[in-house]
Amino acid sequence: MSRPVRIGVQLQPQHAPDYGLIRDAVLRAEDLGVDIVFNWDHFYPLYGDSDGAHFECWTMLGAWAEQTERVEIGALVSGGGYRNPDLLADMARTVDHISGGRLILGIGGGWFEKDYDQYGYDFGTAGSRLKLLGENLARIRARLDELNPAPTRHIPILIGGGGERKTLRLVAEYADVWHSFADLDALVHKSEVLAGHCGDVGRDAHHIERSVAWPGEAQAQAFVDAGATLFTVGTGGPAYDLSTLAEAVRWRDEHYAQPLAGLA
Repeated sequence: MSRPVRIGVQLQPQHAPDYGLIRDAVLRAEDLGVDIVFNWDHFYPLYGDSDGAHFECWTMLGAWAEQTERVEIGALVSGGGYRNPDLLADMARTVDHISGGRLILGIGGGWFEKDYDQYGYDFGTAGSRLKLLGENLARIRARLDELNPAPTRHIPILIGGGGERKTLRLVAEYADVWHSFADLDALVHKSEVLAGHCGDVGRDAHHIERSVAWPGEAQAQAFVDAGATLFTVGTGGPAYDLSTLAEAVRWRDEHYAQPLAGLA
């Protein structure tokens, strides 16, 4: 299955005490020609000052839906245990409409214990969080089918993680995009594991897009050869340096520029 090579950016909503810094970074990223703008779903910074400035994910996505015109938007990724899954489905449907059908619903099992402890969620265990994620994905799918008005399109579900027994099984059952945190060799191996799960649930593994962090120009083609087609550059506040993103976009345009439709 042939799909375009795409470039995303994760604008980490940390260490930016003025939201205008994030708004400006979104504008700059879209102007650069990026395909997707992600944030993340945490409540505290993941690096630097752990009590530094931070903003919430989903209210921000609503603002991005209005601010942007072309890029897809989403979380990389939403915490699976932070919200009632029916409510999350409704939030996703609403942002889908606001954006004119440009939302990607990213979700994972959750892992940052401080988020859970400080906001009153049960951290549980890795196993219990993945069990909850599976239950929530089923409820999200069911709720999306019931909402009125319906989403503008099938909202792509992105699942992040690489656990071979549980997470990749959920990817096989529910995901349109799989974001792997693996290096090249591990991506090849885990793709084979995912293909096995897809066979078990009756899905074609090629229908699931492979997403990875941008590995740099020297390694990017090797990841494409291994099946990855979505590369994401991460950057945090307050500066939101997009120089690496510009490198990734330039590489995409030099090697995988999409032909203009309708030209002889």
